[in-house]
Amino acid sequence: MSVLNCLIVDDEELARRLVRAYCERLPDLRVAGEAAHPLAARTLLRERAVDLLFLDIQMPEMTGLDFLRSLGRPPAVILTTAYADYAVEGFELDVVDYLLKPFAFDRFVRAVGKARDYRFADAPGTGAPPPFLLVKADRKTYRLPYADILYIESLREYVGYHTRDGRRVALGSLKQLEESLPPGFLRVHKSYIVATDKVEVLDGNQLHIGDARIPIGGSYREVVKERLFNCEP
Repeated sequence: MSVLNCLIVDDEELARRLVRAYCERLPDLRVAGEAAHPLAARTLLRERAVDLLFLDIQMPEMTGLDFLRSLGRPPAVILTTAYADYAVEGFELDVVDYLLKPFAFDRFVRAVGKARDYRFADAPGTGAPPPFLLVKADRKTYRLPYADILYIESLREYVGYHTRDGRRVALGSLKQLEESLPPGFLRVHKSYIVATDKVEVLDGNQLHIGDARIPIGGSYREVVKERLFNCEP
């Protein structure tokens, strides 16, 4: 199993000591460094390879969230904080997990497991891309197999992933998601992406997927008819 290089950023020495002790109990983690404030952490990130960042939020000079926003391509991030109020904002920044102090070792282990999924989900050299999406919803991270998705719906700042078992709603953009989906998904409307193998019927300006009726946008109609039904627009 590949080792994750970790950086611990927290202005409280006792908090850093606890995270380090937890890391040392897991053979697949290696502490690459510690920092008491984000400016020192920025230097360490430039000097050392870091796969996982344990990041406190309330710190002098710069908050953890502001520091995270300032990073161009951050590693996987687990927030460690005594304040629950920042959970939603943290997940909007695509953090892996949110550990509320004081947290137990078993909760720490679960967070690291999510970080490993996140870090190596599409890492080069690991073979084909994983057959699932990592979806953050309800303060949890889910593996959502592509094969289970019927269609995806834009809900303003959120995205709804519809499967036969129900719907998961997570923060996200349909445009960004469209660019990262594998073949087998097609944008058919400004608010909808469908799994092409789940479409059953073309009915006027609608597609049938089970009981759902998906509208076809005017600018998408030609490509829908050509790709899904092999017919002239």
